[in-house]
Amino acid sequence: MNRRLAYAVLPAAAVVLVDQLSKQIIAATVLPYAERIAVIPGFFDIVHVHNTGAAFSFLAQGSGWQRWFFVAASVLAIIILAGMIARTALGQKLTLLTLGLILGGAAGNLVDRLFLGHVIDFIDVYVGSYHWPAFNVADSAISVGVFGLLLLIITGKERRFAPPETEPNLRKERNQ
Repeated sequence: MNRRLAYAVLPAAAVVLVDQLSKQIIAATVLPYAERIAVIPGFFDIVHVHNTGAAFSFLAQGSGWQRWFFVAASVLAIIILAGMIARTALGQKLTLLTLGLILGGAAGNLVDRLFLGHVIDFIDVYVGSYHWPAFNVADSAISVGVFGLLLLIITGKERRFAPPETEPNLRKERNQ
């Protein structure tokens, strides 16, 4: 488990730590709620908004049931990701890293939902009046992890790095 710890669990823990620290800083310093601090005028602001929904505020207008729906969905995703990490070959370092990023992002937003009832978003990217929905470090980790995992699946790159203990079996299967 120590290699999986290094390649998946430590990145997941780092994402949760950076995500929660950044949200604490935003909640403590960017007041009042929804205030904007221009970082790159016309392109990037720091804001302080709460999202009771999911990506792009999906289901944010619900009457409160969505909090527990997203808590349950996050817990299920974390269990599935932990199982995938446990079954991923140690030689598939990039796959483990991408799964760790997704796991950390899911866990970071789960902490908010459990303790706050909403997720704190604070990164606002826009061009003129066209805004991408505000997001946070956890959302970024999920997006990067999913994109990286899709690239690995499409390219088949990680398949070349079978762990030593399975290589003879792979050669035997190819020869049959």
